[in-house]
Amino acid sequence: MHESQVIHHNHQMELLDSSKLEMSPETSFFLQPIFTHGLSCSLHLALLLVLLITWACHKTKVRNRETGRIGVSNTAVLYYRQTLFCCLIVFAFNLVLSVLNFFFWYKNDNFDEIVIAVDFVIKTVAWGALCVYLYSRLSSSGEQDFPRFLRIWCWAYSFVCCSCLVIDFVLYRKHVFLPIIYLISDIGSTLSGLFFCYVGFSASNEAKRVLLEEPLLSSDYRESNSYECYKNTPYSKAGFFSIVTFSWMSTLIAVGYKKTLGLEDLPLLSSHDSVYGTFPTFRKNLESVCSDDLSRVTTIKLVKALIYSTWKGILSSAIFAFFYTCASYVGPFLIDVFVEYLNGQESFKNEGYILTVAFLSGKLVECLAQRHWMFRFQQVGVRFQSMLVAMIYAKGLTLSCQSKEGRTSGEIINLMTVDAARIGEFCWYMHDPWMAVLQVTLALVVLYRSVGIASLSAFAATVLMMLANLPLGSLQEKFQRKLMESKDTRMKATTEILKNMRILKLQAWEMKFLSRVIEIRNTETGWLKKFLFSSGMTRFLFSSAPTFIAMVTFGTCILIGIPLDSGKILAALATFRILQQPISNLPDTISMIAQTKVSLDRIASFLCLQEIQSDVVERLPRGSSDTAIEIVDGNFSWDLSSPVPTLQNININIIHGFRVAVCGTVGSGKSSLLSCILGEVSKLSGTLKMCGTKAYVAQSPWIQGGKIEENVLFGKEMDREKYEKILEACSLKRDLEILPFGDQTVIGERGINLSGGQKQRVQIARALYQDADIYILDDPFSAVDAHTGSHLFKECLLGLLSSKTVLYVTHQLEFLPDADLILVMKDGKITQSGKYNDILNSGTDFMELVGAHREALSAINSLERKPTFRETSTTAKETDSLSAFGLEEEVENKDVQKEDDNRGPKGQLVQEEEREKGKVGFEVYWKYITTAYGGALVPFILLLHVLFQVFQIGSNYWMALAAPVSATTEPPVGSFTLLLVYVALAIASSFCNMARTMLVFVAGYKTATTLFNKLHVCFFRAPMSFFDSTPSGRILNRASTDQSAVDMSIPITVAGVAFCLIQLLANIAVMSQIAWQVFLVFIPVVAACIWYQALLAWL
Repeated sequence: MHESQVIHHNHQMELLDSSKLEMSPETSFFLQPIFTHGLSCSLHLALLLVLLITWACHKTKVRNRETGRIGVSNTAVLYYRQTLFCCLIVFAFNLVLSVLNFFFWYKNDNFDEIVIAVDFVIKTVAWGALCVYLYSRLSSSGEQDFPRFLRIWCWAYSFVCCSCLVIDFVLYRKHVFLPIIYLISDIGSTLSGLFFCYVGFSASNEAKRVLLEEPLLSSDYRESNSYECYKNTPYSKAGFFSIVTFSWMSTLIAVGYKKTLGLEDLPLLSSHDSVYGTFPTFRKNLESVCSDDLSRVTTIKLVKALIYSTWKGILSSAIFAFFYTCASYVGPFLIDVFVEYLNGQESFKNEGYILTVAFLSGKLVECLAQRHWMFRFQQVGVRFQSMLVAMIYAKGLTLSCQSKEGRTSGEIINLMTVDAARIGEFCWYMHDPWMAVLQVTLALVVLYRSVGIASLSAFAATVLMMLANLPLGSLQEKFQRKLMESKDTRMKATTEILKNMRILKLQAWEMKFLSRVIEIRNTETGWLKKFLFSSGMTRFLFSSAPTFIAMVTFGTCILIGIPLDSGKILAALATFRILQQPISNLPDTISMIAQTKVSLDRIASFLCLQEIQSDVVERLPRGSSDTAIEIVDGNFSWDLSSPVPTLQNININIIHGFRVAVCGTVGSGKSSLLSCILGEVSKLSGTLKMCGTKAYVAQSPWIQGGKIEENVLFGKEMDREKYEKILEACSLKRDLEILPFGDQTVIGERGINLSGGQKQRVQIARALYQDADIYILDDPFSAVDAHTGSHLFKECLLGLLSSKTVLYVTHQLEFLPDADLILVMKDGKITQSGKYNDILNSGTDFMELVGAHREALSAINSLERKPTFRETSTTAKETDSLSAFGLEEEVENKDVQKEDDNRGPKGQLVQEEEREKGKVGFEVYWKYITTAYGGALVPFILLLHVLFQVFQIGSNYWMALAAPVSATTEPPVGSFTLLLVYVALAIASSFCNMARTMLVFVAGYKTATTLFNKLHVCFFRAPMSFFDSTPSGRILNRASTDQSAVDMSIPITVAGVAFCLIQLLANIAVMSQIAWQVFLVFIPVVAACIWYQALLAWL
């Protein structure tokens, strides 16, 4: 038995020496390496020959080749770039094997070794040629489809590689041990062969899916096949390998590598990620937990609805987080065994290889699980944010009048941009609480295996540090709530200022109101300063926690006499290093929980606001009744607490096709009557029925930002004949001829580049294009001159709307005789109703209106116009006179037309927001870091972090260096000295960390304040043309979302980049002292990362 073990050991020692390879006479020729490597060499020679012929054919036909194959280029790019990258890896792999074989393993000149060496060389040349071929095919012609010969060769190559690996195992079963280089070559070739086999199959099927993927970017396809688009997205159709490696993003990355990505380049989201699919589910779940009463929303119920709507994503991210946490402790669990193996204590055969594979496998699982965990929770975060934004927006559309009085648009914008975004960001920290418990448990298991009973002291120290967070968490929640209240006040003031900026400019009040905004900001920054410094103290406390736990643990070991050797210390330090993540993240988690709770409270309180009553209007099916609008004993009120209703005892019955006019003095309730028919006024009693669709024209024109054509169509498909007829009826033809781009002219915010009459006519045209059954018009002719008003009444009300039900309010009595029914209102009541001739002499209210109108006309006719100084030109007085008759618009249009003729074509008033292309330049970062005190704090911050890193590495290095190699070895220093030096280094690193954190927050606070002041001074001092051409939403985004990022996120991110770089360099410096070969791995990895970052910078 002993002799067989010696023989087996000798066979193992021969694995690295190819000269000792001898085959048994019984071994078949087909199982010998000379056959397999000869076959491989022949296969690669065939590939080289085919590539040479293909290259020659390409050269002869290059002039006749068409380059317009963009449609094909994106179909197989998902696999093409992966293949090119894998070819580079296989080329480098074979190159390394060739070099090693030539310098180390090639010792004899026998025929077998010559064939094997030639095989390695031929494979290296073939794979290099294949890389050049694929790259030239991509760069010169843009072709990314796989030739048929290459797919056939991939299958043959995969078959040969698998056969070689099977032969290796057969020989191993026969106790024939091949050199290690053969095994490495065959395993690597088999893996690459299987990959190429998969690619060859997938690429051949990719062209079949072109029609499923390409139309996703077509707007026509989206409109006609929206459901299919949501089903056939790249992510939802990706296979297992594509999802694991995130290669479903390769198509988009390839497009981004060629050009800057635009919205049209992005594929649609699946229904699970789109707001169209998630919002109905979220609303249904919220109504379910609130018992169909959304006014009873609480924070807990809102959280339940969010979880019920995304529980699959939350669960999958939790599973990946679990695997990531478990895999991260593979290293600390095995490091003690690895140190013992390095000290010569081998427990079993091939222990070193198994440990290496275990470390590599654990790290691979950790990386993959971490990437998918982060992807999943970010996916959940986007769903959270989109659902909440949609819910807030839908709620804002249904708020009652009383609720709108207490909530401004600035506050609602804050809810959608800041609060909803913060809840989405909470998903980064969602699993941290239970992960911290799991990590502490696993850490205790590893520590108990290393230091025994002393692990209980580590557990006690960990619990103590976590309990210290409770008062800090409540303090941060208080500061966050006050900060958001101050931000709401500032955004409310900013919104009102932007709405009335023209008045401020005319009165030269902008600097006065700027000082008011800065005063509010000072209050906000007071709470911001408290929040940041409390966060800094929390960060200092918990970043020092691992060091504190290590001191307690090692101190306990020394006190109770547990021997400490280098293996146990390294295992404990590695565990503390991993344990640092949950402890260091704990303050951020608590802070984010506090911020998220405040945002959830704010959103829940907004969702509880009173809405417009949903049962005000009883909607009848279209065509089910001859009555269009019917109100019986209706009493309505804007304010439910008011003792006197706004509308009292309303009784009307309007038949389909009737034209109903509403008249009365100012404040009599005409507009309130229309609002109650729309369902916007609370109903106290009575019934209101409506049959048919409705269109509404408000007294104050509402114009959305965009083209005139988009305002008229308002989401409807273009019917050119109908569109032209409506433009003619609304007298918009001439106005469109004057405008520089006709109906493609972009309207400024609130219709700033249109006159009042033009905005009113665009609004009327929009209502006409909807082709509704009932038209409700609130004094539509008040903003136009008499001639245009008569034209609109004739062409619209009497023409296009002759068969529709029209309810219109007017102060111009000349439009009343054509009405089928006239309603006279006074003090919220209908005092008279009937036709014009019937009510003319039947009551005093209508007679008062007619008498007042006649007196006004006689007063105008009695005025005599005085002669002007210049008879032949239009003077300012003539313009004033024309404005009285509503004709000033024509004079202005003539002037504008002349001015346009002189200047030539101009650009649109409102331009698309510019965005930078490529990577962010260094000057941007330099400007940011030098804004606060000219960058004077930056050197101190970097110096403190360098010292922190030096002290931290020094403390760990000291523990590993001063500890004995094993329990039986004499320690180089005493236990007290060992612990004392470690404590001193740990305290020094903690204080450097505290000073560094405080300086980062000081610099970030100062930079945020400076940028805020400069931003507001710039746009407050901007000319009025800036506000005419810039939507207020852009400015509000800068003042809310972007400013919030500058206040709280960017300082930590910028500092974190510098800190990670210093930490990386420090770790490499330490590792290079032990094994300089680390640079062989470090340099190519850094080069690949830099290249990949440069690639992503263009997206």
